[in-house]
Amino acid sequence: MDCGVAPGMDNIILGYHNKRMTVQSFECLVGGLPVVRSWPYEYKAPFSPIDVIAEYTRPARFVKEGKLVTRPALSDPELIDFPQIGTLEAFNTDGLRSLIKTMKIPDMIERTLRYPGHINYMRVLRESGFFSEEIIQVNGKDIRPIDLTSKLLFPMWKLKEGEEEFTIMRVVVKGIEDNKPKTYTYDLLDRYDRTTKTPSMSRTTGYTCTAVARLV
Repeated sequence: MDCGVAPGMDNIILGYHNKRMTVQSFECLVGGLPVVRSWPYEYKAPFSPIDVIAEYTRPARFVKEGKLVTRPALSDPELIDFPQIGTLEAFNTDGLRSLIKTMKIPDMIERTLRYPGHINYMRVLRESGFFSEEIIQVNGKDIRPIDLTSKLLFPMWKLKEGEEEFTIMRVVVKGIEDNKPKTYTYDLLDRYDRTTKTPSMSRTTGYTCTAVARLV
């Protein structure tokens, strides 16, 4: 089971409200990004590139009008403005995970956030076969394109020592509470801790995970 910022913290928020109201819809927008946007990808990965690439290849599942819907990853891009950050691009990813089975809510979706333009690069790489796990032969050697792509991308995506990044998440829970329509919106913006030199992604995922471990 995943238990970081999302999936993780957003599950806890939803579970809290699910006990107190009739939830009709749940939306989570989440992403981790470098403060400095550098060409060409305008992205840095605080974790394994293979896991990041999975967000761009694994079909995205969400719930709409009580039915499970599956869409391609990177689909339905949408520009959204965030205070202090500016405009980011949201797209479908397979982040609901266990919520699909544990929550009986008519509408649920999780979407990933990146700087505008990033997903076009990912689409080109994906459609060109660079994310494929099928073995191909190159000069008589068997390789998986995704292994080569990860090897090439990791140096470009790896955060440098002291490089600042941030984690942003918006969770919107809508439903009926005390016989009235109610909307709860949570905005999280966490930045690199300069004092302890702790990356934001480490803080938001690690602290959630350790808190849950203590509860267990």
